[in-house]
Amino acid sequence: MDKYIKILHDYWGYDSFRGIQREIIDSVCAGRDTLGLMPTGGGKSVTFQVPALSMSGVCLVITPLVALMNDQVDNLCQRGIKAAAIHSGMMHADIISTLENAIFGGIKLLYVSPERLSSELFLKKLNHMKVSFVTVDEAHCISQWGYDFRPSYLKINEIRKIKPDVPILALTATATPRVVDDIQNKLGFRQKNVFRMSFERKNLAYLVSRTEDKMRETFRLLGESDGSAVVYARSRKKTKEIAKELCLAGISATFYNAGLENSVRDARQKDWQEGKVRVMVATNAFGMGIDKADVRQVIHVDSPDSIEAYFQEAGRAGRDGKPARAILLFDGNDKIKLKRRISETFPEKDDIRQIYEHLAYFYQIAMGSGSGCRFEFNIDKFCQYFHHFPIPVNSALKILSRAGYIEYEDERENMAQVMMLLQREDLYRLDSLNGHENAVVTALLRNYGGLFSDFCYIDESLIAMQTVLEREEVYTILKDLNRRQILRFIPRKKIPHIQYLQRREDSELLVFSHEVYDDRKAEYIERINAMIAYAENDDICRSRQLLRYFGETRSSDCGQCDVCISHSNRKTSDEEIHAAQKVITDMLSDGRRHAVSELANSKINKDVLKNVLEHMISEELIHVRDGIIVT
Repeated sequence: MDKYIKILHDYWGYDSFRGIQREIIDSVCAGRDTLGLMPTGGGKSVTFQVPALSMSGVCLVITPLVALMNDQVDNLCQRGIKAAAIHSGMMHADIISTLENAIFGGIKLLYVSPERLSSELFLKKLNHMKVSFVTVDEAHCISQWGYDFRPSYLKINEIRKIKPDVPILALTATATPRVVDDIQNKLGFRQKNVFRMSFERKNLAYLVSRTEDKMRETFRLLGESDGSAVVYARSRKKTKEIAKELCLAGISATFYNAGLENSVRDARQKDWQEGKVRVMVATNAFGMGIDKADVRQVIHVDSPDSIEAYFQEAGRAGRDGKPARAILLFDGNDKIKLKRRISETFPEKDDIRQIYEHLAYFYQIAMGSGSGCRFEFNIDKFCQYFHHFPIPVNSALKILSRAGYIEYEDERENMAQVMMLLQREDLYRLDSLNGHENAVVTALLRNYGGLFSDFCYIDESLIAMQTVLEREEVYTILKDLNRRQILRFIPRKKIPHIQYLQRREDSELLVFSHEVYDDRKAEYIERINAMIAYAENDDICRSRQLLRYFGETRSSDCGQCDVCISHSNRKTSDEEIHAAQKVITDMLSDGRRHAVSELANSKINKDVLKNVLEHMISEELIHVRDGIIVT
């Protein structure tokens, strides 16, 4: 039996690969840098997990989400595969132990968050590690032209310097042709090498519903079919409001956003995954790494700001291959709201300079000083004091970060902290603790010193492992002990941090290069306009519009989107089609250049003419460039 098939069968129970999985595996195992474009649910993980088991050494897997890391590591360990992860939420000693284990061959797949790549400890240990290859998941995050650019991904080049001969496998489910090229350039591919799987989802119907009452339309859509659903909203407040309305209407729902404590989010996600709750109402904080196959509907009550984001979120429906729907609700205000996001995401340069100035006042940083200084950042307090709005402030700080003046971490997560309120003797005499509570307290005292004098950072996962409890149970016990004033417990939370990378400058002298500001703003405007065009274009099949955006021109109408259904309801005769084709071919028969606008003079039905023209373009019988028809 072929060794890769044997690994697939022995560990996953499958007898054959799907799509382009085998081609990617062969390429990586041959030592070639490889980029794999695979849609959500296309089986990306198999393309690096199988070769990792077939090759000597450890496969580094770089992925941005800690939750996704932990889920995949748990899944692999259950299959008898040696896997581990390192991320900022771990104790220093545990990170060292994991890295040493990888050096001595105790790990086959090591998951790493991109932020860890530049740490002195990781780079030092990497020198002694035998690496089979490096997998970069969500690879579009390395491209400034991608919709989800993350500067931490640029640190992957540090690995390339240390391990120049180790091949890289980059994987993504959303990349335009421009991003495909940029990914390979940023990762230093020795030669271009791309494997593409069609992004077409034949079981997924894309629909745009124009409505002035989105809540009523959401009720209607959820009432039309059974099964699990996700409703995406842009604001945290709206997720809570919609979930409440759904529950009042008798539809089982909960909400999820980045403002909730991790344990609450984990519990709600688990309830939804297990079918205890039918509808998850969420911001875009929910989704990446979610592996639920039977989602029947994904409804967007607010439009994302890019086709890439919409395609990825919509693609979480119907991963089991059964019919599913992705519906975008669009009203008269949505276009205005999308356009407004441009100024919110790219404030005027003078406004950015003012925010930089106010930041210095906020932290009392004198001119010419501050380099290397690091602070926690309370954005609400800052905005209240200087009369700013949070969204443009957040955007301005990201631009200042890209320009190299500061480092802004808006997603940095602080570990949980505990301090004992009772003295050791009183704690030992306490008889009100049950068995689980006593086990948690004992584990705390065994692992952490100084708990009676000050707060100590703790790892809830470690406590859970030692007490044989679920992490949520440990969290609940600590909260209850806090309530009973046995200890003080500060749960994990995300606290933004700002570090000055250079001394404070005169704000008038700040420079924002084209690459940092103008080029990125122009790209963002293109993405906003593409999203608006998708929502407003009622002439071209929705699936075809999406695929064309990602460079797939050879596609056919899906027959199930709102555009296709509308077209099928209006029967076009063969005579009308032939007449429209004749008008176009006769116009081009003289060999001269003709503008598309010239067809307006024809007596043929404009919708028929438009559809035939679109068909001829998709079949590459003709091309249109800048409004001119080219044969």
